[in-house]
Amino acid sequence: MKPIKIITFIALIASFTSIICGFTLDLVYSEKLIGFGVLGLFFVVFPLFSYYRWKGKDIKDYMLTQENLDKMKAKERTKRT
Repeated sequence: MKPIKIITFIALIASFTSIICGFTLDLVYSEKLIGFGVLGLFFVVFPLFSYYRWKGKDIKDYMLTQENLDKMKAKERTKRT
């Protein structure tokens, strides 16, 4: 496995563990555990996952440019016949 994938998985498990512990344990700082878990998901796990999945891909393939719209129209025409 790639190191970025391992780091992302560990951060995901840590965030979920923090959220679950915050809900189940009756501690003074349980709301902080939930908050840190959510922050970890949105500011650590999601960007790492996005970087890992989008690395090496061309963003222009996913944008709606006139060229891509023409390709989609041509593909739709050939699909109908």
